[in-house]
Amino acid sequence: MTLLRGWFAIPLWKRVLAALALGLLLGTLWPQAAPAVQFLGDLFVRAIRMLVVPIVLVTIAAGITTLGDTRRIGGIGGRTIALFAFTTAVAVSVGMAVASLIRPGEGAPLGTAAPHALGTPPTPYEQLIGIVPVNIFEALARGDMLAIIFVALLLGIGTLVAGEAGKPFAALLQSATAVLLKIVGIVMEATPFGVFALIANAVAANGAAVFVNVGWLALAVVLGSAIQILLVHSLMLRLLARVPIRHFFRGIIDALAVAFSTASSSATLPVAMRVAEKNLGIGRAIYSTVLPIGASIGKDGTAMYVGLLSLFSLQALGVPLTPTAYGLVLLTGSLAAFGTAPVPSASLFMLAAVLSSVGVPPEQTALVVGFVLPFDRLLDMTRTVPSASANLTVTTTVARWEGEIDDDVLRSADDD
Repeated sequence: MTLLRGWFAIPLWKRVLAALALGLLLGTLWPQAAPAVQFLGDLFVRAIRMLVVPIVLVTIAAGITTLGDTRRIGGIGGRTIALFAFTTAVAVSVGMAVASLIRPGEGAPLGTAAPHALGTPPTPYEQLIGIVPVNIFEALARGDMLAIIFVALLLGIGTLVAGEAGKPFAALLQSATAVLLKIVGIVMEATPFGVFALIANAVAANGAAVFVNVGWLALAVVLGSAIQILLVHSLMLRLLARVPIRHFFRGIIDALAVAFSTASSSATLPVAMRVAEKNLGIGRAIYSTVLPIGASIGKDGTAMYVGLLSLFSLQALGVPLTPTAYGLVLLTGSLAAFGTAPVPSASLFMLAAVLSSVGVPPEQTALVVGFVLPFDRLLDMTRTVPSASANLTVTTTVARWEGEIDDDVLRSADDD
């Protein structure tokens, strides 16, 4: 019992960072042992993903019912989408700028890569029409996030408009949200074990050198992610949200660690909700509405990588980089990032939509994907971190504008 109390007395983020370091050591020094702990990582990811769909459906609907006024829904939704559109466009620009500076694609040996077959990317029309599901239960089973968000919005608005008749259902939604967040808290205590196993297996499978195995491309991903977080997000936090930057990042470190280890924005959602409430002091009406939307469209890391990898591809293929090409990559890259599924390596398969806009045929895109894919898992882990940071940055900004942030809770995040 004393040992358990001592374990839980250590702040969770410190336990997660220690587990990450131990996983790196195990995967490097004793890779044969890594498969023995793989089940811990698999169980952790499954538990997190198990919670995503019910949390998105229930908490968005519950969050809307707590707004009390349907006019606030449009204001919050409009500001949220506008902020994510801004950070996404900036992220694509950052990726392009870093690629132009480092030029990682020059001399890349694409001829040694095996082409990887690509599926047909969905058209903008298909993405738009798919927001309205034909079958709600099918959308829930597939985990179709945009369709689930649409259903949750209708459910919350319908409950609000129903007035007195909707109050019992609103109370049920609030109760279900409280229960789900408690379950998240329970699952989060397993984070150190899950992170330990995931990192150990990632390193054991590819070798520690995989962090730098693709050389300049890996450096560009790390640099682009750092610029997006430390410059773009920090400026938003200081100028728009008016919160202490150090307190903010100390408060969200659990979410960033899970984002890195799972390489999935949707898997990070339950953790992001927990830190938004417990560490940042954001009101439930805001985080339960903004964070699920951000898990679907807030893809700063993906956007940065799409811009970076597009220029990497053009450099490797010897395609002239004209002002028109830059403009097309910026526009199509931003749209592609919005439509990318929140799962590992999904951004690679949106690359065809971007490169086709500048005349690169699918077979050459497949060659680029085949070259990058063997190393993409750890690159994906890195670029998921700015996506998680963007989601919480936008949520904090919207909460400040709506007067739904407790500064005392935020500042206490630094006390651990």
